[in-house]
Amino acid sequence: MATAVLPQKRVLGESRNHQNVPSTPSSVKKRKTEPFTSSPAARFTSSQNNNHLKLGSSQPKSVFESEVLEKLSQDISSLKQSNAEKDQSWERPPVEDFVPERDSLCFQSIEAEEGTLHGGRATVKLFGVNDRGNSVMLHVTDFKHYLYVPAPQSFQPKDCLAFKTFLDSKIGLPQQTIHAVAMTNREDIYGFRGNKPSPYLKVTVTDPKHIHKVRTAFETGEANWKGLWNGAVDGIKTYDNIQYVLRFMVDCKIQGMSWVEAPAKSYKLIEHGRQSNCQIEAEVSYIDLIAHKPEGEWARIAPLRTLSFDIECCGRKGIFPEANHDPVIQIANIVTKYGEKKPFVRNVFCLDTTSSIVATHILEFEKEEMLLSEWQKFLVKVDPDVITGYNIANFDMPYLIDRAKHLKVHGFEYWTRIPTEPSIHRDKNLNSKQMGNRDTKSTNINGRLQLDLLQLIQRDHHLRSYTLNSVSAHFLGEQKEDVHYTMITELFNGTPESRRRLALYCLKDAYLPQRLMEKLSCLENYTEMARVTGVPFNFLLSRGQQIKFVSQLFRKALEQKLVIPNIQSKGTDEQYEGATVIEPIRAYYDVPIATLDFASLYPSIMQAHNLCYTTLVNKQAIEALSLKKDDDYIVTPNGDTFVTIKHRKGLLAQILEELLSARKQAKRELAVETDPFKKAVLNGRQLALKISANRFTV
Repeated sequence: MATAVLPQKRVLGESRNHQNVPSTPSSVKKRKTEPFTSSPAARFTSSQNNNHLKLGSSQPKSVFESEVLEKLSQDISSLKQSNAEKDQSWERPPVEDFVPERDSLCFQSIEAEEGTLHGGRATVKLFGVNDRGNSVMLHVTDFKHYLYVPAPQSFQPKDCLAFKTFLDSKIGLPQQTIHAVAMTNREDIYGFRGNKPSPYLKVTVTDPKHIHKVRTAFETGEANWKGLWNGAVDGIKTYDNIQYVLRFMVDCKIQGMSWVEAPAKSYKLIEHGRQSNCQIEAEVSYIDLIAHKPEGEWARIAPLRTLSFDIECCGRKGIFPEANHDPVIQIANIVTKYGEKKPFVRNVFCLDTTSSIVATHILEFEKEEMLLSEWQKFLVKVDPDVITGYNIANFDMPYLIDRAKHLKVHGFEYWTRIPTEPSIHRDKNLNSKQMGNRDTKSTNINGRLQLDLLQLIQRDHHLRSYTLNSVSAHFLGEQKEDVHYTMITELFNGTPESRRRLALYCLKDAYLPQRLMEKLSCLENYTEMARVTGVPFNFLLSRGQQIKFVSQLFRKALEQKLVIPNIQSKGTDEQYEGATVIEPIRAYYDVPIATLDFASLYPSIMQAHNLCYTTLVNKQAIEALSLKKDDDYIVTPNGDTFVTIKHRKGLLAQILEELLSARKQAKRELAVETDPFKKAVLNGRQLALKISANRFTV
């Protein structure tokens, strides 16, 4: 496979003369790298008035401006004629008369995270959007985290209370750690034992942060009460090691990006002591929460707001921009609403006077500090559900945060939906067999989704080059504005007209990721992948493949009362290896060549031979259960033995059967659907089902 060419964010150079641009006094000015302490406009001779939105421009229009922005301008005119100007405002629509005793609270959940409420009580915070476009945060209370351990032979239900007291003393925290200990029957997912459940202890903790201490107490042998676990020299095996939010989603049957509902009278609006800047904030017990399966009317996507942005920096020749030295001179923003083709916000935050651009709001600032501060207020006001762009994870977002910190712009880092939670970028290392070892940056934007188109395209598409220009040409047949990165400083140091040209360049760099997201159905595809696998949307790009498989495995295991052992992972140097590809024999053939292809090859093999953790059987079990070869069990080429469907249908075979069956159903619905948005969702669903089925391995 060809080595991927990774894009580097614009290395901004000194002024150069490109495309026969005549040198002028303004075009050969020294670059500006110091923070601006006076009005930049004072350094230029211009007849333009310093208005926030100027009319008219004498510069020739680019294709982007004439074919895209002017069309948007016509759309705005038609909106005005139909009295729909409200769609052009930054704010979300107001919340209608809302009464908890009368109205249910129903919304599409886009993000879930751990939280606390009322003095430290553990909750799961669900962020989302309702059908009217109002933002929602729902605190789900009362759900307790837990684990399983095999019960000793002599353990009786009456011993649970005494064992709970013992565990609390062993953990040694000042507050109560163990909420409850109960005996229950479960089966270990690993290995066939004749379909006979065994007694297990379900240990429930008062707070999810205690689960690790409790698990460690068992696995180190400290929790071996009265020595009842005979032979547990290496500790007691624990089961169901899964993080709190996923445990909650699995048990409550909530899938990623699905609709949830708190019925009328079951929830309470939070008026005082609110934790978010969402329009609606409420709390409900997990017992009362309804999770809707993403089928039929519940397969729809809420009117999510997507912000696509891009920044420009004024740099130095041959030096990659540094946040403690090089100023941010422009930030372009495109905001769209799901279900609508055209963006309802198009603006560019500009340092210094800038000539107007059709259908675009130009906001001018004399100081960089003010530009950054006002952009942060814009972000909070427009309240996007999805933030996208190209290479924003590794460049734009960290750069803005670092630059604002350098300039001491107070409050700039608050991009999240929780006013007390700042956005902080951290270095992160991603290591997977499929994609290799990658160093990247991660910035938290709690309550919002982050979709970096560069990361997404690198993950899903094999291209020769991953620059925005190459990717846009490949998928859209479009390219960036004709401005070389070495001209940026020259254009900024020029006139309002030259800065207008730079603003167009910046605006198109914000527009192209939004177009790519639409063209590649990124939101629909990843929404459906989150629904199919059951994980939160943000996990899909920030985590590897394993989490998706684990989520599906735990959901099916819960249905069948199976528990999953906590097996310590061991490091391996084994490299990712794809399937063997036999090279074709090249020649001229004068007879027809038959082409055969397996439908879902690996899933088909696993289903046909009933290969699964639950059907794997060892020699001792074969002898104890008097199993006969070929009739009761099969032997694979590498010597492993699995029981046949006669004794147990494998858990993996059942999951695969459901995935492939659901895919066929989605394709049938896709064939008759006419609505373009519903078609995109259905296509994303069938694709997610296919990918999910093909990634199952034993």
